[in-house]
Amino acid sequence: MKKGCLSVLLIAFSFVFVNAQSEADTVITKAKANKWFKKKEWLNGAPLKPHKSINKEEFARQYRINKAYWDKAFAFLKEQNLQTIAKGKYPIDGDNVFASVTEDPSKDFDKTNWESHRKYIDVQCVLVGEERMGKWPVAEVTSTTKPYDETKDVANYTAPGKFYNIPAGTFIIFFPGEAHRPNITPGGNKVVKKMVIKIKAA
Repeated sequence: MKKGCLSVLLIAFSFVFVNAQSEADTVITKAKANKWFKKKEWLNGAPLKPHKSINKEEFARQYRINKAYWDKAFAFLKEQNLQTIAKGKYPIDGDNVFASVTEDPSKDFDKTNWESHRKYIDVQCVLVGEERMGKWPVAEVTSTTKPYDETKDVANYTAPGKFYNIPAGTFIIFFPGEAHRPNITPGGNKVVKKMVIKIKAA
């Protein structure tokens, strides 16, 4: 009887220990995330610069969980001629990773909207031109103007926002929980060539 109890306790302890280790593996400190980010090994030679606003801790967490998705996305960026790549949609890894390339004039502020996604992460890459984009936590938006549509994986908001000019050769990442407002003109409504890579969120 005692041996049976001991075996049960050992199995239970092992289960808790393994689970605790699994949880610890997904917890990344700010210092570790910054160190990992600065090395840029994850970039895999893709010829773009990451924007300073990227949430490094969340990026490190998502990358650790779905490394294969991110590696395929950055490999795709490395393999393409980003100056001449044609407009259109590009499959990379089924429903897990895919891209679209657009080439359109940037818009006046009031012609753009705040949005967020739950299923996918946006990696927005400015290839030619310059675009202004806003970012703000979904938890701090002023109001929801369109509730989340699961089919389209989008919700719309009003929000104060923090805004950045994104020059050519730069990418910015928007994770679930980060409302964003892309496509804004920094002036002149000039044509912007952009690639948006969608990566399934962990």
